[in-house]
Amino acid sequence: MGSSTPIERQYPSKPANVYLFATCLVDQFAPEVGLDTIHLLEREGIKVHFPEQQTCCGQPAYTSGYPDEARKVARQQLSLFPQPWPVVVPSGSCAAMMRHHYPKLFADDPSLLAKSKELSERLFELTEFLVHVVNFKQLDLGTPCKVALHTSCHARREMGSHETSAALLDSLTAVTVAQQARAEECCGFGGTFAIRYPEISEAIVSDKVESLRATGVEQFVSADCGCLFNITGRSAKQDEIAGCSKPSLPGEHIASFLWRRTSGEQS
Repeated sequence: MGSSTPIERQYPSKPANVYLFATCLVDQFAPEVGLDTIHLLEREGIKVHFPEQQTCCGQPAYTSGYPDEARKVARQQLSLFPQPWPVVVPSGSCAAMMRHHYPKLFADDPSLLAKSKELSERLFELTEFLVHVVNFKQLDLGTPCKVALHTSCHARREMGSHETSAALLDSLTAVTVAQQARAEECCGFGGTFAIRYPEISEAIVSDKVESLRATGVEQFVSADCGCLFNITGRSAKQDEIAGCSKPSLPGEHIASFLWRRTSGEQS
């Protein structure tokens, strides 16, 4: 399946304030990604507001066929962003859910439909926001390296943010981006898909790991934690079976990769 055409939309000028919707995976398993997102935005002179009542975007229930449960979760998020500021999401998957599917969830409720449409217009995936709103241009302070980019299915097909992720990596002068075979293919995570169909998910992610390793990169980068955890988890299991003493395919969220290389905080 090929990639979709980029989503056309009107972009605002760089704002003084934004909301951060961190996603549940970042909140529970990768808080450093949320902090690095804040660092990136604050360096650009933007004040970041984090509503502490935020939870999940509702996508697991929605894609599993439970719209009523998804609506309950989504309704909670709709009330968290009262000011007309952009909402930045470090995940193409969650951003796509909130931007494109919230209006579908509330299609039969005029009040919440209007609220969800208003939110969707100021909802931005992180790399999309950095490229089109912030006009991100920072000096690459890192040592030369070779990486590959993996983009989630939702980011590619619903947000078009595979292009903005690639643009950010291309802007780093000491970074070489290797092209993996079948870059547009899924990693096999798919939220609850990996739980309901573990054998199929394992086969898909094994192919993805093989494709990334074949590029000879030092690490891969992704803008979605779900994909990141799935790929690194499968690679780590293969390393364990093979008796490897260190990860053969390290992965990093693009927010952390960008901050590390442009802040001078090299690991």
